[in-house]
Amino acid sequence: MKIYLANPRGFCAGVDRAIEIVERAIEKHGPPIYVRHEVVHNKYVVKNLKNKGAIFVDEISEVPSGSVVIYSAHGVSQAVRKETNGISAIIYDATCPLVTKVHKEVTRRQKYNHQVILIGHAGHPEVEGTLGQATENNNITLVESISDVEKIDLQKDRDISFTTQTTLSVDDTNEIVDALKVKFPNIQSPKKSDICYATQNRQDSVKEVIKHSQILIVIGSKNSSNSNRLKEIADNKGKPSYLIDSPEDIDIEWLDGISSIGITAGASAPEILVQEVVSFLVSNGGSEVIELGGTEESVSFPIPALLKV
Repeated sequence: MKIYLANPRGFCAGVDRAIEIVERAIEKHGPPIYVRHEVVHNKYVVKNLKNKGAIFVDEISEVPSGSVVIYSAHGVSQAVRKETNGISAIIYDATCPLVTKVHKEVTRRQKYNHQVILIGHAGHPEVEGTLGQATENNNITLVESISDVEKIDLQKDRDISFTTQTTLSVDDTNEIVDALKVKFPNIQSPKKSDICYATQNRQDSVKEVIKHSQILIVIGSKNSSNSNRLKEIADNKGKPSYLIDSPEDIDIEWLDGISSIGITAGASAPEILVQEVVSFLVSNGGSEVIELGGTEESVSFPIPALLKV
């Protein structure tokens, strides 16, 4: 059984930055520090940070006054920022800079009285944070599908802009954007795609790896949007695919009669899990490990200045 490894895979710059912020905050202030929502969507990472002294909460109301608070990589609403300021917290913002870019774009558009349409998945923390950039008099319209586009009722002469969640399927999003442009020919696009470089690159790498593989294993947690999108690419090509957190999740029956298997990891899954999965597969019939080529990534994001010392 040949094992094909997708490239790039695993941690992106935003995830690296968010984890480093939590770790450095613990070193600087000592435990506990509080993180609103999972800093990134990965069980292994969250468990490791909990062991170091991070406490993950759903609401700021769960945080004692004067504590250290970190916003997750997915970003937060303006209401959450206001609430955090109200408890005299020490705040570090681990929001991915590419999510922050979306927030700033939404704010700028709203200043010009645009109706903003957000393409994304309802209930996802990133989407909740972006929706939370809306002003009192100018809501943001969320669409998840082409059928949602058909339901939008806006005046044709209204200034309209769209933006997207950063971790969507590139192909599915393009279809929704096309539908928006048909319905609203004057709709304004972001200057550059809001789907992040890492999401795009990992989806491209999966399209390549499944050319060589009978099945695909995606290492990533069930609540990871970008990991689910990787699995869907294989599903849409008719290739069996499995989303797992660790080798313990692998059903040995998946490997029956399989001579080639593709491996990738979502942007919040660490490389150590990839190597553990590879070791498991090698001990269960894997004969050769092949690293495929792909886009080289050199992006990095700085951490807050107060955590650099």
